[in-house]
Order: sequence, then C-alpha cells, then structure tokens
Amino acid sequence: MGKKNYIIPIFVPHHGCPFDCIFCNQKKITGIDTVLKGEQVEEQIKNYVKFIGEKSDKHIEIAFFGGSFTGIDIEKQKEFLYIASKWYKSGYIDDIRLSTRPDYIDEGVLSYLKEYNVSIIELGVQSLDNDVLGKSLRGHGASDVIRASNLIKREGLKLGLQMMVGLPGDDFKKSMATAKKIISCNPDFIRIYPTLVIRGTKLEELYLDGDYKPLKLEEALFICKELYRLYYYHGIPIIRMGLQPTDNIMEGKDVIAGPFHPSFRQLVESEIFKESIDKYISSYKEKIHKIEFILHPKSISNLVGIRKRNLNFFREKYNVGDIIITKTLDISKDEIKIKLNDSILKKIKAYEKVEFMSRK
Repeated sequence: MGKKNYIIPIFVPHHGCPFDCIFCNQKKITGIDTVLKGEQVEEQIKNYVKFIGEKSDKHIEIAFFGGSFTGIDIEKQKEFLYIASKWYKSGYIDDIRLSTRPDYIDEGVLSYLKEYNVSIIELGVQSLDNDVLGKSLRGHGASDVIRASNLIKREGLKLGLQMMVGLPGDDFKKSMATAKKIISCNPDFIRIYPTLVIRGTKLEELYLDGDYKPLKLEEALFICKELYRLYYYHGIPIIRMGLQPTDNIMEGKDVIAGPFHPSFRQLVESEIFKESIDKYISSYKEKIHKIEFILHPKSISNLVGIRKRNLNFFREKYNVGDIIITKTLDISKDEIKIKLNDSILKKIKAYEKVEFMSRK
C-alpha cells in the first residue's frame, strides 16, 4: 500500500502579479486579500502538523498556492521558503511546491528555488493559443510556457501545468491543440479548470455586456471528457478538475455564470465510465435480461453516476431491471468486468482511448 498524501496549503495573496487576467479575482478564489507574514506561515504549518501527527508512512508536502509566487518581493519569497525549507530539512516534509507564471521563471529564479529545496513548480498556462492568451489578458505567450517548462524539467524539478477551457476565443479544437502541446512539455501532472465568470472580474463585465458567452455545463463536460482521455492515454495524472468550491461559490454568491458543479470531476469520470460500458453493451445482439458489473469499490460512484444517472441510463436504454454491482479488490480502479445474462464476461478499460469527436 502506498503512502497517504497530505498537503499543507499556504495561500499567498495576489500581490505577486501585476497583471489583471480577464477571469481572475484572486481574492474571491482564495478568500485572502492581506499581506502574508512569515510568522503566519510558521503558525499554519504547525497547526497542520498537529493535525497530521507523526510522519510514519505519510507523504507530506508544503504547497504555496495563489498569486504568482516568484513575482512577490524576493525577500518575502526567501522568508517563506526559509520556513518551508527548515521543515524539509527536519525530514518531516517531502516536497515543497509553489505556483507561478511561466514568464516569472528563468535560470536565476530556479537556482535560488532549488537552494531552498523547492521540488515542484506549477505554471498557470491556461492556454497555448496566443489568440486566447491575448484575449484573456494573460501578459505572456505560448513560447513563454514552452521555455519555462523546458527549464524546470532540465533542472530536475517536477512540473505541473494548469489549463482552462472556455476562455474568450477558445473552442474545442483549440483546447485539444493546447492539450497536445502540454503533453509535449512532459508535465508530471495537470489541473483543468472550466472558465467561470467570477464577480469582480473583467470577464463579468464582458458577460453582462453580452460580449462573452460561457460554456454550458454539458459543453464543458464534453471537452473535459476528451481531455481526460487524452491525458490518461499519455500517462499524465489530472490532480484537479474544476474550481475548488468555497462557501461563497457553493452558495452562488461569487459565480455569476459558467459551468460550475461542486462535483465536476465525478461528472466527467462517470460520463466516461458510462460511454465506455455502453460501447461494449451496445455491441451485444441478444436481448439483455441481466447486467452485472464487477469493479473496485472506489469506482462504484463513477459507475452509478450522480443521482444514479448512469444506472438509470442503462435500465432505460436496454429495458433491463436486474442490474447487479459486485465489489472486488482484484481489479484496478480504471477497469470494469461486465457480465451479460450470466454468460459473457468482458473486462474493459474505463478510460480507453477513443477517436475524438469533431465539434464546431
């Protein structure tokens, strides 16, 4: 059994970034709009350490989220990193991670980050289409992403890339092209965020003026399904899909429009499960009286679907009332065994590669 992962999050406010991206209101996203102090970082780490307890067989990481870490005052960076590095040197922390912009990375920056034992760097990429980046007021181009990614990998650090779908000027074709370019950067993991219209952003102004149309939930679901399959096929883990819900977002206070769902990732995964299973069942030519699904316990929610959406789909499409779910640990979480009418047993990969559907 692998180590259990724990993250000690430190949210750095937006002060490191002079740009005002069209979708961004960092205060709304992180809930923080104050200058962070070193003693606060130390206190937050200690509080998490009390919660996590003994090191044992745990993998523990300090992660600086929000803002553009390498854009804040250099002395403030070193103040925070000194504290994190101290915990790393104690043996309690396994990794130090930070998030920043691709145009805020160069050889000099990487040199001092490595001195403080930073091991993972996430870049806010959002898109690798220059037209989309320009309309989103990102302040950098696709070439900055490629350059920074290559530098990070060359220095032996782990690379994480973040992309968004549904930005101004974006479409299915551009999102898939961005994903393929991201794959060429050989990241260790990625995050995918459907674009939401957050209160207090320039995107809100465009939306209210009728100059921006956000993706519908089903459109975002379609795009992210194909992205999921593509990244899965290339062995790149997706560590988050969809914006982290906050109290305000859950209550509908901050999100003005866009494809928000508190369980967006499960929507995507369960839809892929359904399509992969249906592809096999639909090829069966005889009348189906009973379906049995044999799968890992942690995959049951994706099979069933939110509010039993998938099970209801199979019952209605194949007019079958007898659906059995059998748990087993003798199968991976991305596999399903399917038995039809007690006579056929087929094991399929839930996230198998499929030909991409075209969408205008």
